[in-house]
Amino acid sequence: MPDATSPPPGPLEIEALAHIRALIRIDSVNTGEAATIGDGETRAARYVQTQLEEVGYDTVFVEPRPGRASVIARLAGSDQDAGALVAHAHLDVVPVDAADWTHPPFGAEIHDGILYGRGAVDMKDFAGMLLAVARAFRRDGVIPRRDIVFAFFADEEAGGVWGARWLVDNRPELFAGATEAISEVGGFSIPLAGDRRTYLVATAEKGVTTATLTARGHAAHGSRPTADNAVVRLAHAVAAVGAHRFPVARTATLERFLDVYARAGGDLGDLGFAASLIDAGSRNTASPTVLAAGGKANVIPAAASATLDVRIVPGQAEVVREQLAAVVGADIEIAWARDIPAIEAPADGRLVGVLQDAVTAEDPDGTVVPYLLPASTDNKHLARLGIRGYGFVPLRVPADFDVFGQFHAADECVPVEALHFGTRVTARMLREA
Repeated sequence: MPDATSPPPGPLEIEALAHIRALIRIDSVNTGEAATIGDGETRAARYVQTQLEEVGYDTVFVEPRPGRASVIARLAGSDQDAGALVAHAHLDVVPVDAADWTHPPFGAEIHDGILYGRGAVDMKDFAGMLLAVARAFRRDGVIPRRDIVFAFFADEEAGGVWGARWLVDNRPELFAGATEAISEVGGFSIPLAGDRRTYLVATAEKGVTTATLTARGHAAHGSRPTADNAVVRLAHAVAAVGAHRFPVARTATLERFLDVYARAGGDLGDLGFAASLIDAGSRNTASPTVLAAGGKANVIPAAASATLDVRIVPGQAEVVREQLAAVVGADIEIAWARDIPAIEAPADGRLVGVLQDAVTAEDPDGTVVPYLLPASTDNKHLARLGIRGYGFVPLRVPADFDVFGQFHAADECVPVEALHFGTRVTARMLREA
């Protein structure tokens, strides 16, 4: 239901909601497999391009593979000595199983003040907000403080191979002069004491790597158990990883979170659904995801392996290798691959202050609190160009509404009033950034 203290939606909020719903209705599912991906991303990018060009933007449409398109536009700011800000959203979404949904995943239906649809929070909500703000700035002659690069990317859900990563590798000039970027995952409110809220901003992201554990023994007939069964040894190692809790790593971002959250009156015991998110960002983690061993039930294999998804806090790349080796034991081999470094932007920089001012204008008691995102976004690709990334899609939601829990979930949804709030905050933060 609408918040009684919120202003009624104006033309900007109404337009943003219309764009969000139009984008949700475009099925741009990214399966991660070329053979099963259609042209949804290109259709979504064409929609954005048409809307931008309608108000006078020069756009760059890039389609490195059929159906996998991104679109970029730049709005000049008043201070040409200030680095440009990349405001970006991805147009692809994860797959759906319609049988799990009670509302059509691409219907963009609104029920009781809630918008349902794949991409409602991940992240066609921000794409629609950015599109509406970009159009309004151009129509109304608004000149932001710094250049704004509006970027709408393909392929974020499968690593950005044909989206942000491809553009950074092949079209870096599109981001010339950019020093900071803003996108997912953050900006949603979590409750404080009373009726106050904090709004998380991701100022860092954990690194991503893969560790393969291998146990070796002697091959033998299954009828004669051996003392060095590789499967058994691997199982013990995997169980040890599953039971292990890595120690807290006190990064600059975590220290800033603890300081700002405490000064805002927050109690770490009252984080609710956000507790697991904050905890995952405070320590290294390793999750067993793939097991491989043997081929026949009557053969004890000579080797067995397990793949771990390892997420690393900034500055812990070497430490986590030592920690994991100690957990699994000396008789387990560890091979490392797919090293994507962690990123960390200043948690007390000018942009964070701008975000706070933009929130305060709509929620006087709201406090913006930095945190470390345990996942990855397209900010990691932009970081290779020296662009510092922040995750902040502003959404003021009810105290019991878990925004992060909506990512990749069935019946993905968001309160319409949260989108109105987010559009107003986004316009202010882009104008002043």
